[in-house]
Amino acid sequence: MAAQEGKPDVTGPQPPRPKRGLRTWSSLGQLGRIPSEYEIVTHNLNYTTRPNRTSALESNPTTPANMWFLTYRDKSPLQADDWRGFRDPDQITYRKYVTMQDEQETAVERVLDEYGSAGHDASLPQRWVECLATLFTPTRFPVHALQMCTAYLGQMAPASYISNCAVFGAGDLLRRVSLVAYRTRQLADATGSSIGSTERVVWERNGAWQPAREALENLLTAYDWGECFTAMNLVLRPTLDQVLIRQLANAARDNDDDLTWLLLGNLAADADRCTRWSLALARYAIEQRAGNRDVLRRWIARWTPRAEAAAAGLSQLFDGVRSAETVENAANSARQRLLSEAGLAG
Repeated sequence: MAAQEGKPDVTGPQPPRPKRGLRTWSSLGQLGRIPSEYEIVTHNLNYTTRPNRTSALESNPTTPANMWFLTYRDKSPLQADDWRGFRDPDQITYRKYVTMQDEQETAVERVLDEYGSAGHDASLPQRWVECLATLFTPTRFPVHALQMCTAYLGQMAPASYISNCAVFGAGDLLRRVSLVAYRTRQLADATGSSIGSTERVVWERNGAWQPAREALENLLTAYDWGECFTAMNLVLRPTLDQVLIRQLANAARDNDDDLTWLLLGNLAADADRCTRWSLALARYAIEQRAGNRDVLRRWIARWTPRAEAAAAGLSQLFDGVRSAETVENAANSARQRLLSEAGLAG
């Protein structure tokens, strides 16, 4: 039938339709679904890993900053086909993190106000106050070292999914430093002890602290992002957190210091979240490349003696309030348990 006058002939061959453009979320791959809020606000945000780049930063590839990224991230022994496939088990976003930690801080403030008005600190036994002065109030120094290393890990990580975990972890550690500093002032006012004036001396001179101090100062020079992650998140933090959070909390409860017990229990939630994403990242690295298991194990072997020495030293500070052997064994068991769950034991 002839085409009607003024109307196009649609019976003959038609030109090919234009190719459909990429969908909004195509950067995340073929998901087959709408991405989650976590994926939308986290995916591929690391500018220094942009595709088709000649260097991490838009400057001469041989500048010190670009050579640093090239040496300690791009050429790290820990490699994966695509680090962007990693996911935080808790799927933390900035909005979720701020809301969660605001609730945590509200709980902390209520506990501090309740026990402060009851004159809790003034009733503490002298032996326990001395323990706090050597084990609790000095921890703002080692935790600050961990905070710096965690921030460095966030800067050097090869994908924004990893960077965000580290950045939020640095926020957790800043919260911990702030709480310890606040409690130091409270205890100094209430007990009339040396608390508040001797922490730096304890950190730098007390023999029981020196293995932990040496380990953390060496950690500050673990420039390779993979070694930094392994040494800190898989070896040192599981060991130190078991001593300085969980074992110290148990000792506080045994010595009728419910305030310290509750505060450390609050901080334990942050440590548990760190353990979850660290375990997930170790597993992901091994899934990506089987050879990463040997890479991680070499770093673990390098840092484990330092963690063991730190646990042995700090456990001596529990003398009179808790068995040093119990503390040391618990610290080493916590580390070994995490490594076993990651498939890195032995």
